Amino acid sequence: QVQLAESGGGLVQPGGSLRLSCSASGGSFRQGAMGWFRQAPGKEREFVAVVWRNGGNTYYAESVKGRFTISRDNAKNAVYLQMNSLKTDDTAVYYCAAGRGVILSSLRNGAAYNYWGQGTQVTVSE
Repeated sequence: QVQLAESGGGLVQPGGSLRLSCSASGGSFRQGAMGWFRQAPGKEREFVAVVWRNGGNTYYAESVKGRFTISRDNAKNAVYLQMNSLKTDDTAVYYCAAGRGVILSSLRNGAAYNYWGQGTQVTVSE
């Protein structure tokens, strides 16, 4: 049984930083994609970032490009999201996602991912 567990969320002021972590257990995603999605209150879940197989390529939503950095550690079966210059619009529950069959054309589509974490709350507020 594959499980993903996120950590690192919290309350931060605008302009601050947070680092989210996600650890996978019960399976390896060394050959798969690992990413982050988020869902704000009253809004649909949206793609944030994904790191491709073996950490070679990364893709970001336009809204976070230049502020967020995704990385992975295959030895630890983990993925991270460094979030800098946070804005109030970044407030959301952040979900870790993983999938072995994700293809380039579907990496921004949550339906392409097989496994999801429970989510961690990120609140950006004064």
